[in-house]
Amino acid sequence: MSNVIDRLENKEDLELAKAAQRCLVSALDHSRAVQIAVLEEGAQDLGDAPLLRLPPNVLRLFADVLGTLAQGKAVTVMPKEHDVTTQEAAMYLNMSRPYLVRLLEAGKIPHHKVGTHRRLRFEDVVQYKDERKRRSQQALQALADQAQELELGY
Repeated sequence: MSNVIDRLENKEDLELAKAAQRCLVSALDHSRAVQIAVLEEGAQDLGDAPLLRLPPNVLRLFADVLGTLAQGKAVTVMPKEHDVTTQEAAMYLNMSRPYLVRLLEAGKIPHHKVGTHRRLRFEDVVQYKDERKRRSQQALQALADQAQELELGY
């Protein structure tokens, strides 16, 4: 199961997403569930509006999705256990598919085969990306520390 929400290009929809995100963030209390009323457009009172009781982490997810949409970006929601193709993983990692395949063959990212096709757990792809980002930040910090030691003025 993967759901893609295309960019919100309509200015009114962008403003609605921004307002909804602000509302959700202000309601966020990380220790308690929150109830949200679902009203049809134009409804004036809560009346028989269904109430949704959402845990804080779901509310945070909705706020994050709305924030991303409000920036005019597309959003994809998928379970971590979801399998992705090498092309999908390469696009997520911002690398070429052949380079990704070399990483798979070198054992850098776990994968499995479905017939003759390689598949990766999305969770493993995210973990690899996070680890790569962490290593890059450490290397950058080491360079900054070295520049400070050498008094290079950076």
